[in-house]
Formats: sequence, C-alpha cells, structure tokens
Amino acid sequence: MTKKTESLSMDTLFELAEFFKFFGDTTRIRIIQILLDGEISVNEIAEKLQLEQSVVSHQLRILRTANLVKPRRVGRQIFYSQDDEHIGLIFRTGLSHILHKKEGV
Repeated sequence: MTKKTESLSMDTLFELAEFFKFFGDTTRIRIIQILLDGEISVNEIAEKLQLEQSVVSHQLRILRTANLVKPRRVGRQIFYSQDDEHIGLIFRTGLSHILHKKEGV
C-alpha cells in the first residue's frame, strides 16, 4: 500500500464501500451498460431492458442519488447519462476483471 492509501480515514473507506454497493444490482448494472453509449430517455431504457418504466425510474433514482447518473429534462421527457467518465471506467474495469478470470478457467 502507498502512504496515500494507508492514510485513508474510516469515513472515506465507508463511503467507498457504500459507493460499490450501487454496482451490486443487475438492473442498475444493465442501466449503466446502456448509458455507456450515451444519453438516453427513461422510456428507451425500459424498452431495451424489457422492464416497466416505473422499475427503471426507481433504479435511476437510486443511481442519481449516488451521483452515478445525471438527468436532463426536455419537456416531459427525462434523458439520463453517466454522471462522469469515471462511471464507465469503473464498469469497464470490473468487466475486464470478470472476463479475464473467465478466460483463465
């Protein structure tokens, strides 16, 4: 460990653990995967996932609260995108790790 990681407070480590919990739901992961391609409406996400709009909206609310996605309103429609480039990086890094482990089997 580096000195920087050795000096992390328990509060920071707790926040990190809480952050990763948001990636622990398959529906939320599927939403994040869709958002890797760019901004998309709630209805389009629901169609792609073959889920009710209310289910998708609920998961998006959770992701928005965690600052993983951000909304943009156009009239009555709401479009969502990744909050920043770190979300895609985290997703891709995790996926790369999983695929790497599967190749080794």
